[in-house]
Amino acid sequence: MCGRFALSEIPATIRRVFAYGDQPNFPPRYNIAPTQPIATVRLENGARRFVLVRWGLVPGWVKDPADFSLLINARSETAAEKPAFRAAMRHRRCLIPANGFYEWQRRDGRKQPYWVAPKDGGVVAFAGLWESWSGPDGGDVETGAILTTAANASTAEIHNRMPAVIAPENFEAWLNTVEVSAKEASEMLRPAPDDLFAAIPVSTRVNAVANDDAGLVAEIAPEEMVPIPEKKPAPKKKAATPPDDGQMSLL
Repeated sequence: MCGRFALSEIPATIRRVFAYGDQPNFPPRYNIAPTQPIATVRLENGARRFVLVRWGLVPGWVKDPADFSLLINARSETAAEKPAFRAAMRHRRCLIPANGFYEWQRRDGRKQPYWVAPKDGGVVAFAGLWESWSGPDGGDVETGAILTTAANASTAEIHNRMPAVIAPENFEAWLNTVEVSAKEASEMLRPAPDDLFAAIPVSTRVNAVANDDAGLVAEIAPEEMVPIPEKKPAPKKKAATPPDDGQMSLL
């Protein structure tokens, strides 16, 4: 699961890493949430393009998005077969630049958020899908989803899923939907190397979409974390009283 992430790198660096020709200017974002615009990079006429889409994929065959579930994630293991993602896996794959993502660890009904980002800093590419939906008024809305995979060893204790990360050497193949099939592309969707990310506990301020500042990715002290409930020891069972058979004990 990936429900929040951040893209705070300066536009020039993102353009250099992803090698697209556009020169968009956009502010740093530290709390990107579903239904908000997200940056994507895709291939158009043989060239990489930077395109903003709405986070929450809507397949083209949907009649009314208001009656359709918000698909912010797609499981990499089944995306090539699921009706909602099948066409996009074949024809509309993209890269989603990010500096990291947030994940929540469940603690007996409460959740502690963690910021998961590359140990050495910098930007990574989440595997993404995009679609175009046409409304009855003729307007088009482009939407997208992040592909997820099993968590690696460094994040599994927090959550069992994580965004699928595309390595730079696989950018071209992932985007090339003409020569690279959905099945071949699916083979790139594996857990990130165990030494890529580091996870740190952060403030529950990230839970509120209105909060969007650099303080969200700052590590908090142990005493500020959502406490782990202490397990109460099970009550001791009383020893069974032997039945009274009417005989006096000799001891």
